[in-house]
Amino acid sequence: MKALGYALGLPAALVAAWWVASDGSTNVFLPPLRTIVEAFRDVWFSDTFARDVVPSLWRLAAGYTIALAAGVVLGFVIGRWAVPRALTGPLLAYFRVLPAPVLIPVLLVAVGIGDTTKLVVITVGAVWPILLNTADGVRAADEVGLETAAAYRLPRRTRHLLALRGASPQIFAGARQALGLSIILMVVSEMLMSTDGLGFTVVQFQRSFAIPQMWSGVLLIGLLGFGLAKLFELVERRALRWHRGHTGQLTERP
Repeated sequence: MKALGYALGLPAALVAAWWVASDGSTNVFLPPLRTIVEAFRDVWFSDTFARDVVPSLWRLAAGYTIALAAGVVLGFVIGRWAVPRALTGPLLAYFRVLPAPVLIPVLLVAVGIGDTTKLVVITVGAVWPILLNTADGVRAADEVGLETAAAYRLPRRTRHLLALRGASPQIFAGARQALGLSIILMVVSEMLMSTDGLGFTVVQFQRSFAIPQMWSGVLLIGLLGFGLAKLFELVERRALRWHRGHTGQLTERP
């Protein structure tokens, strides 16, 4: 409960400051927060939610899930064995610095503006933090433990699971970065090549000069990112409970 208070304290203070500072605003492009909240209620507590927010959440979940699965599998292979690592090194160095939105014009021509294009953009952009962190984590896994497991002739699958368990803190670190990237890429792809979704709706509001409604969309995207980040922290805290206990014991040793 105390941690929740800390997490909500600063955002609440910033919202209160925004409310007070913007209360008398006459700027068309910077309306009072009160007006934005009213627009938020009118826009997003209606059928717009099902029409635009639900498709966005589906694309985000699908793209992020594909990136997570591909990143962990490929990262494990690259980190565990030297030959795949040597073969893929130059390709990884090239593609990891290639911004995913660069693919949008190519995908528009090749695939069109369907969900496939947006899923590819989200997946390609989000897979790299997971893949690289998984590879580094697997490479840094406890070799003594793995050699001991091999000496006791534990099944190969068990040894692989031990390596993944040892790499899980870094896998979660990459997955956390990828979640933020997925949200950004979801919005960007919908702004540029979609007929529905959060990004598309925000752009439509901007083009029609519905400024409070546009700000309400920005506010919703921020709330979505904040909520997903806190949900991820909860899952990570539970999944890595063993790791915190282990590192705490190591720290307490004389």
